[in-house]
Amino acid sequence: QQKDEGEVKGGQHEQEESSRAQSCVKAKGLSAFRVFFGCLASVACGMLYAVYLSTYHDRKFWFSTRQELEREITFQGGSGVYYYYYKRLIAAPSFERGFYELVVDNRTVSGQTINAVERLSLYPELITSFIYRVTGSQDFVEPIYFYIGAVLGLQAVYVTALFVCSWVMSGTWVAGMLAVAWYVINRADTTKVDHAIPLRDNWALPYFSWQVTALTGFLRNKIGSSAEMFCYLTMSATTFTFLLVWEHSHYVLFIQGFCLFLLDSFDLVPPRKMADIHKVYLSSLFLAYMFQFQNTALLSSPLLSLLIGSVLARYFQVELCFVLFFYLQKLIAANESDFILKFLEVKFGLNTTTDFVPNFLLCQESFQTPGQDLFLRLTQASVLPFYFLVLAVCLLSALQAIYRRLSGQPLCKTYSLENGGIGEQPEVVYHVFHTMLFGGLALLFDGMKYLWTPYVCMFTAFGVCSPDLWMTVFKWLKLKSIHPVVLSLILSTAVPTIICFSLWREFSPRVIAELSELQEFYDGDTVELMSWIKSQAPVAAVFAGSPQLLGAVKLCSGSAVTSLPLYSDINLLKRTEDTYQVYAMRSAEDIYKLLTAQKTNYVIIEESICNELTLNKGCRIKDLLDISNGHIVYDKGEIYSFSKYGRFCHEIKMNYSPYTNYFTRVFWNRSYHVYKVNSVISFQY
Repeated sequence: QQKDEGEVKGGQHEQEESSRAQSCVKAKGLSAFRVFFGCLASVACGMLYAVYLSTYHDRKFWFSTRQELEREITFQGGSGVYYYYYKRLIAAPSFERGFYELVVDNRTVSGQTINAVERLSLYPELITSFIYRVTGSQDFVEPIYFYIGAVLGLQAVYVTALFVCSWVMSGTWVAGMLAVAWYVINRADTTKVDHAIPLRDNWALPYFSWQVTALTGFLRNKIGSSAEMFCYLTMSATTFTFLLVWEHSHYVLFIQGFCLFLLDSFDLVPPRKMADIHKVYLSSLFLAYMFQFQNTALLSSPLLSLLIGSVLARYFQVELCFVLFFYLQKLIAANESDFILKFLEVKFGLNTTTDFVPNFLLCQESFQTPGQDLFLRLTQASVLPFYFLVLAVCLLSALQAIYRRLSGQPLCKTYSLENGGIGEQPEVVYHVFHTMLFGGLALLFDGMKYLWTPYVCMFTAFGVCSPDLWMTVFKWLKLKSIHPVVLSLILSTAVPTIICFSLWREFSPRVIAELSELQEFYDGDTVELMSWIKSQAPVAAVFAGSPQLLGAVKLCSGSAVTSLPLYSDINLLKRTEDTYQVYAMRSAEDIYKLLTAQKTNYVIIEESICNELTLNKGCRIKDLLDISNGHIVYDKGEIYSFSKYGRFCHEIKMNYSPYTNYFTRVFWNRSYHVYKVNSVISFQY
C-alpha cells in the first residue's frame, strides 16, 4: 500500500513538473512573439515616418520637378554649405584627394586656410560620400537624393530609438506607438529636418537617441549579462559617433553625465555600472579628440571636468558641495577667454554689453526664450498635461526612494509590480533628472526644445502605459475596493488606447492634408542672383554678405566667401560683424577698408536686412550695429540712431560720390544689390 501511494505521489509530482515546463515554454513563446511583434512595429514606425518625411519634403518644395540650382536653394538657414562639401567630395578625382582638400581648404574662407573637417564637423559628409562611391550609387541615384535619403533614414532611426526606449521602460510596445504618434504630431517642435536638412543636429540626434536607449537598458536592475554587454557596446559606439558629428555634443553629454552623477551620489546605481559609464565617456572623448585633429575644445569641455570630479569624489570621498564647486570653477576657468562666458552673463542678466557678437547671438531664434505658443501646441496635442502627471508621480516616488536610501533603509532587491515603487528603478530616476534638466534649459533657450520635446513624448508615453506607475499611485491611495494590480493592468492598457484613438481622430486628417497639399516655394530673386554669379562672376571672386546668403553662394557657385554660417567660431563671427557694417551708418571709405581687408571682390546687400521691419527692433542687424558703433541716442525713453554718415546700404543706392569711387553696381533685382569692390579707386565729383 505504501509502495502504491509513493507511486501515485511520484506520478502527481511528475505531472506538476510537466505542467510547469509546458507553462514555461508557453510563456517563453508568448514573450518571444511579443518581442518579435514589437520589433516589427518599431521598424515599421521608423520606415513609415521616413516615407512620410520624404513625401512631405517633395510636396513642400516641389523637389522632384526643380532644377539642380533650385533644389540646392531649398537648403535654408545657411545649411547648404554642408552639402557643398559633400558635392566637392563627390566631384574629387578620389576620396583621398577630396579628404585632403578639405583638411587643407583654402577655397572657402577668403585669405584663410582652414581644416574644414574639424571646423564644420564634416564627418557625416565624409562617410556619406564614401558610401556613395563604394556602393556605385552614382549609377542609379543622384547625389542630392542619396544625401537627403541618408538624413531621412537617420530620422527613421531616431523614431525607432524613441519607440524602443519607451517600450523598454514600460514593458509594452503600445508605449512606443504612442511615443511615435506624439513625436509626429509635434513635429514642428521635435525636429528641424523639414526646412534645414544638412544641419548637424539632424545627423547627431538619432545617435544620441540610441545612446539614451542603450543607457536606459544598461541602468536596469533586471537585465542579463548578454543584454548588458549589448547595451554597453551600443552605448560606446553611439557616444563616440555623437561626439564626432556635432560640435555641441559634449555640452549635451555634460547634462547627461550630471544626471548620472546625481544617481551615483544617491547610491541608486551600482558602482560597477558607473565605472563602466565613465569608461565609455573617457574613451569616446579620447577617440573624438584624435579623429577631430586634436580638438582642444574637447579637452576643456565641462564633460571632462565632470568626469574628473566624479573620480575624485568616488575615491577620496569628497563632499558633494565641494565637488559641485570644483565643477563650477573648472567650467569657468576653461571659458575665461571664450565669448561663451560673456554671452551667458548677458543672457542671465548678470552683465550688459554693447559688443555685436554676444548681442547678435542672443537675437538668434535658438537662443531666445520660447513663446507661449510652444506650450499651447503641446497642450493641444495632450502630451503636456499627461507629462506633468507622469513627472509628478515619478519624481515623488524617486524622492521617497532617495530619502529611504539616505536614511540607511535598503531598497527592494527583487522588484515586483505589487511593490508599487516606480521611483526605485534607476532608469526611471535617470529620465526624471534628464527631462527636468533639459526642460529647464528649454525654458531659457528655444533651440533646446528639439532636445527636450522628443523625450517628453517618450517619457509621457512610458508613464501612461506603465503598470508600475499606476500601481505606485494606487499604493499611495491605499486602494482596497478593487485589486490594485488588476486595475493597474487595465488602466495601463485602456488609457493609452483612448489617447491613441483621440489622437488618430483629431490629427490624422491634418497629417494626410499635409501630404496632399502642394505648397508653393520658389525664390526667384535668389535663383536669379545665383545664376548671375555662376555665369558672370569670375571663378576666383570673393563674395561678402550675410552668413545665410553666403552659405547659398558657396553651395551654388563654389566661390570663396568672407564668412560662414557657423556661430560657434568667434573668428568667423568677427568677420561677419565686419561684413554686416554695410548696414551701419559708416562712411564709404570705412566700408571699403573693411571689405578689402577680407579680400572681397563683390558685396551683396539684401533689401530684407537694409529695410528690416520687425516688432523687436533691438534685434535688427542695423540696430545691433548702431549699438556697437555708438550711434545710438536715448531721449525720453525713445531710441534714435545718429551719425554724421547716412546708412551705407541706403546711401550707396543713390549712386553718387564718394560711393561710386569705391563701388560699382553690377547686378540688382528686388531683393539683392551686388556691388563690385573697385580694385582701383577713381575719384569722381
